Amino acid sequence: MVELNLLLTVGLLLSLLAAAGAVALRVDQSVIPAYILLGVLVGPYAPTVGGASLTLVEDPNVVRLLGDLGVVLLLFFVGLELSLDQLLTNRTKFLRAGAVDVGVSVPLGFGLGLAFGFSLLEAGFFALVVFNSSTVIIAKSLIDLGWIADSEGRAVLGIVVIEDVITAVTFAVLSVFLLGGTDASAVLSSVGRSLAFLLCLLLLAYYGAGALDRLFDTESPELFVVGVLGAGAVVAGAGIAVGVSEAVAAFLVGTAFGRTRHTRRIERLLAPSRDAFAAVFFVAVGLGTDPALLSATGGLVVVAAVLTTAGQLFSGFLAGRSYGLDRRRAVRVGCALAPRGEFSLVIAAFLAAAGTTPALRETIPAFTVGYVLVTSVLGTLLVRNSRPFEDALTRRTSSE
Repeated sequence: MVELNLLLTVGLLLSLLAAAGAVALRVDQSVIPAYILLGVLVGPYAPTVGGASLTLVEDPNVVRLLGDLGVVLLLFFVGLELSLDQLLTNRTKFLRAGAVDVGVSVPLGFGLGLAFGFSLLEAGFFALVVFNSSTVIIAKSLIDLGWIADSEGRAVLGIVVIEDVITAVTFAVLSVFLLGGTDASAVLSSVGRSLAFLLCLLLLAYYGAGALDRLFDTESPELFVVGVLGAGAVVAGAGIAVGVSEAVAAFLVGTAFGRTRHTRRIERLLAPSRDAFAAVFFVAVGLGTDPALLSATGGLVVVAAVLTTAGQLFSGFLAGRSYGLDRRRAVRVGCALAPRGEFSLVIAAFLAAAGTTPALRETIPAFTVGYVLVTSVLGTLLVRNSRPFEDALTRRTSSE
């Protein structure tokens, strides 16, 4: 048997990604579930067929960096579309919609955690896992469907930003308590670092447009692309270092560039790279998924996925209505917010390494992997097939 070198392995993986995406598009479905399932089939936990393993990539870290760049670029582009001026102008609407979503989803997740027998701290982490919508999957779906610049797309993105900020702050607080910190100053220090970093990014986005205009004013497409990608990666990496989601950091960098005259040039030159790296991110999720873990917590995953998806459809609809959308567009908000993803996986990885109880160290991380896979597939199917829900609600409203 020929031993595959790294270049050949990556080449085969990209070719399979293209084939999986083509099949998904042929049957008029999102490419995201296809990419994730492909990762499961060719990753280190791949099944064996006829005595031969289907494993192509034994170490998911081989493609992790490219996947991380996909996250950065996806959220960077979201920031380009949802400008800081729009956020500030419509802040009351965004905050009202976000409050409705959080007010329904967080208590539902916490209550489920307690119902499953978790302690208060365990239920808190569980609530974060099932509460936070996948910014990356949602951004990709909105771009694919052309909703990114529509009113429902703006509402969804604003709600997701609020979710990410709340999740980041709450995660920082719970992590301090998990690691044995009961000193209020330690909690305040952790949260303070995150908020200070976000404030600096907001100030940069608002006041730094002129400087960015001059700094990236080059006729060379090569230097322009490398410089923009480098700026996004540096800020996202710095965000991770201080405890802020790279998704939120990349989003705010995008809002800064969205206030410059380079927006259209960025969209033209970096969109292909965004889509290619995003595909690698989704396959990397599948590569790290162990089907054995899915079966171990399968019952928990099914119950949680059904209840939280139903809750998200309800809370998303209410959030969309509070934002000022009509009923049809509000239904789309609920469907779009259904997938869970990257932040949940970050929390699971942290708990697997730092958990102090079997539930934190084993059960919740194992549950998270299956839950993210199920809701990512279910969520993308819902958002691409939201029309029946829209029509059903419209008919019911008309008959009343």
